[in-house]
Amino acid sequence: MSRERATALLLDLDGVLRRWDPAVAAGVEREYGLTEGVLGEIAMSWGLLQPVLTGQVSHAQWMSSVADALTPSVGADRARAAVREWQQYRGEVDPDVLAFVREVRTAGVTVGLGTNATDLLDADLAALGLVGEFDVVVNSSAVGVHKPAPAYFRAACEALGTPPKQVLFVDDEDRAVSGARAAGLSAYRWSGPEGLRYLRAALEPTQG
Repeated sequence: MSRERATALLLDLDGVLRRWDPAVAAGVEREYGLTEGVLGEIAMSWGLLQPVLTGQVSHAQWMSSVADALTPSVGADRARAAVREWQQYRGEVDPDVLAFVREVRTAGVTVGLGTNATDLLDADLAALGLVGEFDVVVNSSAVGVHKPAPAYFRAACEALGTPPKQVLFVDDEDRAVSGARAAGLSAYRWSGPEGLRYLRAALEPTQG
């Protein structure tokens, strides 16, 4: 039995629509005498990351914790300055993915942004020029639960107003893709713009 055609698209932000240039963090680390890769390593450690992705702490508090962790190696002032400079860079939009979002919305497909993010998301979307590009935005820190939890995908489908079996989810992380499929959504593992051909075909109305 074939699956129902997807009538809504749920798209991840980081790694799909937004790209990060690793040279930015590397430059900050060199400038402040930090170990290569340490900014991301500390920030993405689960003990610091999980609370900010579920809205238990703010983005500012998260970054303050990163600075605290760096303080023993470079001192408090330099640690805070390094984190501040690192955070000024908010990534870049992939123009091919944004064009695809606009294309499918014009064709009548409901498009949601489904992201594990912090309370800085709205400001980031404004800075990136993405305000108004989605029908709904499902931010883990606002929902209180993050991907790949089933409750996250339930909340996303409710926001889209679409049954899970009619939602196509796109993410660059295997765990999120597996979680979406377990929740009843169709899901595609993103590895780059070459995937747009598949997604267009998956969203096309069936003929006849």
